[in-house]
Amino acid sequence: MGVTVQVGDQEAYLARVGRAGMLLLPMITGIGEQIREWADELAAAGITALVWDPFKGKSTDNSTHDELAALLRQKDDDEALAEQRALLDYLTDDLGCTKAGVIGWCLGGRFALLLGARDHRLANVVAFHPTSPSEHHEQHTYDTISDAPGIVAPVLVSYPSADVLVPNADFEALQTALQSRPVGATFSQYFPGAEHGFSDKARHANETNAAAFRLAWPQALAFMKATTS
Repeated sequence: MGVTVQVGDQEAYLARVGRAGMLLLPMITGIGEQIREWADELAAAGITALVWDPFKGKSTDNSTHDELAALLRQKDDDEALAEQRALLDYLTDDLGCTKAGVIGWCLGGRFALLLGARDHRLANVVAFHPTSPSEHHEQHTYDTISDAPGIVAPVLVSYPSADVLVPNADFEALQTALQSRPVGATFSQYFPGAEHGFSDKARHANETNAAAFRLAWPQALAFMKATTS
């Protein structure tokens, strides 16, 4: 079980075990039960997990989806990236992680790609169903597709074909951008019929989503272990 820690002026969830580290960037659920379970699972696999809190204590534990969506619409890219880099500093400088990567889901998947393009300390970048459409939201400053070639770490990206937020053509553009890089391997997972956010157990009443996650997660876990060991 992890604990809440103070990192500068932000709080984060920490499940600490050793010198391999991952920064976890949640979906719209914030630091809810689902992301804490993933952090604890990473720790059980020997990877220290530190979770960014996008909504300053608000999560599905205490807020509605609509309330969290309203907070997301106010989220500034530069502010979020600064918070994430501070947490990465904490993983490496304070916790002593010799290698650290980043994994994100949905909105967190988008930020994982953006952070990877800006911070070359990262040992890996993992993006599950990143919310990275080519048609930008009003509050977005940066574009994941155009920024993706700046990532130097190995990348694993997982995409569901029935994603209503990110058209297939945008995922194909992201893949093309990643594969244009002169360094950094690209691993792509593609799941026909699965939906945006298929990782979330709240969506697993749909067996297609559940089956996709059963295939996707062990591969992602092996990728994270291989790149942070």
